[in-house]
Amino acid sequence: MTRHTRPRVETVDLGSYQQAVRKVLTCDVITASRPRPGVLDQVLYWADQMTEDLRALFGYTLVATTDHVRLVRELDLLDPTQRQEFARKGRPFDRRRLAYLCLLLAAFQRSQVEISLGDLVRGFAPSANEIEGLGYDPTDSTHKAALVDVAHWLLDRGALHLSDGSVEAWARGGDQGDALFDIDHEICEVLFRPTRPIQHLNSASGLLSDPLGPDAPRERAAQRARRLLLEYPVVYYADVEPEVAAALRGRGPAEEVARLTGTKLERRAEGVLLADASGTFTDRAFPGRGGAVTRTAGLLLAQIATHFEDSWAALGHLTAPGPLHEHPELVARIDAGVPREGVVTELAWAETDRTTTVAEPASLPLVERERLEDMVADLFEEFGAASFTATWQQDPHGLLDAALSLLTDLDLVRPLPGGVLVTPAALRYRNIRGALPERPDTGLLPFGPIEPADEPAEEPPPTGPAETRPAQPETEGTEETAP
Repeated sequence: MTRHTRPRVETVDLGSYQQAVRKVLTCDVITASRPRPGVLDQVLYWADQMTEDLRALFGYTLVATTDHVRLVRELDLLDPTQRQEFARKGRPFDRRRLAYLCLLLAAFQRSQVEISLGDLVRGFAPSANEIEGLGYDPTDSTHKAALVDVAHWLLDRGALHLSDGSVEAWARGGDQGDALFDIDHEICEVLFRPTRPIQHLNSASGLLSDPLGPDAPRERAAQRARRLLLEYPVVYYADVEPEVAAALRGRGPAEEVARLTGTKLERRAEGVLLADASGTFTDRAFPGRGGAVTRTAGLLLAQIATHFEDSWAALGHLTAPGPLHEHPELVARIDAGVPREGVVTELAWAETDRTTTVAEPASLPLVERERLEDMVADLFEEFGAASFTATWQQDPHGLLDAALSLLTDLDLVRPLPGGVLVTPAALRYRNIRGALPERPDTGLLPFGPIEPADEPAEEPPPTGPAETRPAQPETEGTEETAP
């Protein structure tokens, strides 16, 4: 923490304060019942201190009332993993659901405190039907299912309160099928708070923090470094601007984030990470006792590490562009779909020069698709197909695709045609091992770090906070002195 905040939070209170900070950073909106009763009171106790700290360290804005708390972030990059925030039952929203969510929130602005789902749909359908390629057909079950998911998302966050009926009854139809909602307009307002008015933007990059530029103050580079470390627990020096890399290499910004969040800072030759041994400061815990996909992903990493040990000299290496290298292309793809006729040209935001100097992409080892398929086949032979649940026991290649998708989201691998490039952080999980369950037919494959008898037991790999990317490797010859 900075010199402005260190004297105000005494050591005896630091644990309570860090817990409150972690709740704010990992929960999109906090209410009396979300994520659970009691959390809102704990957070509000520290609201004034957090407001100042989060603004000074990250440029974030904390919106805190007696009824809810919401953190408004400054974004530096458009990140595909942010879609995890918009999901139901673990399934991220598709474009239809995201569009319906925006249209419903817009419809609430024209609604009273109470409205039925039937009336809400009648008001929202014309707007949906005006959008080419979207539309809403009440006889289409997929359209209704999308609307049901959006309604439950809003109910979960307290934007809607169900006072009568049910969403499912409305979806089934019939004379009595409807739902009556109370609308919390304050929650609706804080759920959608773009940095700039959408109708004033020519580009999606207008939603992001302004670029650093060659003459940017040192504190702005430090703020960006803190934000990236918070949102991406593994930050590689090769993936960021030189000014940000310098801030992360120096003493100060990274240590402030570690103290604020109660995590452990680790430095390696490739970059910096925050490690959370509790596994609670994350939106996707890894590794763990998850489903077949999570277990397979962990066991694949162990097999990849073994492959590296056996034939490192023979491995192919390719350059792997990081998020900052790929960002202009992602923005261009999004901007291709921006409806130009909806922009108020007189008030339109002027695009600033976002040209940045970034180091050359790192060179990473390649694992070919054929070899990955052989690894999965070995796992099926070792543990038996039945151990991978009925969903996957007849589809090993589908299970491989799902596991690689998870590892890509965690930035442990970076896919390319014909295989994947393995990032240094993946080797942190090189000691994962699998074991058949003691009881039959449980479908579990518990695994953890290997503990050699003649060496001290290695601490279980901690998971990273916020954006859920795991920690950095502990490869020989790359370790720097940790603080």
